[in-house]
Amino acid sequence: MLDGPKPDWLTFDCYGTLIQWDEGLLSAVEKILAKQANTTVDADTLIAVYDRYEHDLEQTPPHRRFRDVAGTALEMAMKELGLAYEPADIEILTGSISAMPPFPEVPDALDCLKRMGFNLCVISNTDDDIIAGNVAQLGGHVDRVITAEQAGAYKPSANTFHHAHDALGVRPADIVHICASPHLDLAAARDMGFRCIWIDRGTGREPLPDYTPNLTFPTLDKVPAHFAEIGWD
Repeated sequence: MLDGPKPDWLTFDCYGTLIQWDEGLLSAVEKILAKQANTTVDADTLIAVYDRYEHDLEQTPPHRRFRDVAGTALEMAMKELGLAYEPADIEILTGSISAMPPFPEVPDALDCLKRMGFNLCVISNTDDDIIAGNVAQLGGHVDRVITAEQAGAYKPSANTFHHAHDALGVRPADIVHICASPHLDLAAARDMGFRCIWIDRGTGREPLPDYTPNLTFPTLDKVPAHFAEIGWD
């Protein structure tokens, strides 16, 4: 349950919470693999290896822009799997991210939350230029966007959230964070103590064994309905 006062700010993870990340990533990787001759590597395998390298690189100093991290991670993953890498492959991947659409219920849900008086901020492990295309598809409801590029750190680092909270002029206890990633966002909520709603879209991502979010919903449109029930409208 959600204890405490109604927050002025709601913060959101972007990819997987608001934007269809898994679907878009799968499509991009399938395009990359389609250029390979006689490979038995499937998209799920390449994505799993890519994810491993991406998350490792994000936490390895010095900080680098997401475009560079993604390019290095993709090259390392393809080489590990015996695939031929070329620079055009990363353009397929990063170029597709900005075009990834929101989940169907998201624009209307954000509109409802704005009409309920909340300020809305996206906190995302990406670059400013990449996320701009995604935010443009959210109906003009987002008030602030904080990226890893701005913060100089990637989630789940507390530095990412400290930067965001400082930019918004709030304390961790003053916000409610809404997210889909257990190991990035829920881990930060556990460690920093801010209130958190998990959007579990049935992707198979497992919750953390030592943390339970304040609330769990399958889709974002359940959030404004619950807020109305507890008098936050």
